[in-house]
Amino acid sequence: MLEEAVEGGAPGKPTTSLDGTQADGSGNHGLIATLDRLTAAQASDPTVLGVSVAAQAAHLAYHMEVVARWENGERGPFDWKGSFTPGKVDETGWTQLQARVQAAYTGLLEVAQRPTDWDDEENGAAGGVAGALAHVIYHLGAVRQLVKLV
Repeated sequence: MLEEAVEGGAPGKPTTSLDGTQADGSGNHGLIATLDRLTAAQASDPTVLGVSVAAQAAHLAYHMEVVARWENGERGPFDWKGSFTPGKVDETGWTQLQARVQAAYTGLLEVAQRPTDWDDEENGAAGGVAGALAHVIYHLGAVRQLVKLV
């Protein structure tokens, strides 16, 4: 489900929570594909809601980074308030932010794929990965709604 939320569905195969990607690859509504369709100006638009897609993307990257850091033993402090910056990006900044989202996802995926005792509440990564999945899906929905406003 994490892969589907971030990468989108596999072409022509059913999905669990997103619209299905068509056999030709069109219709991919995963996070990466959704961000890829936007220009820096669109991503920077604060919308009538006062938040931009760039800010949502920065926050998502930060959250995935923090979950991976937490699962690797780091306990903060973490700057959640600052995680929604930058809210405005130029083309270079947008490309860098998208790369950051991809790198953060790759790091989280490595945590999710690590052999672990998923029932170990103290040392297992189940809670962190499950929380990250819910968080990614929530913010993907928010991003998709913001895209309608830009």
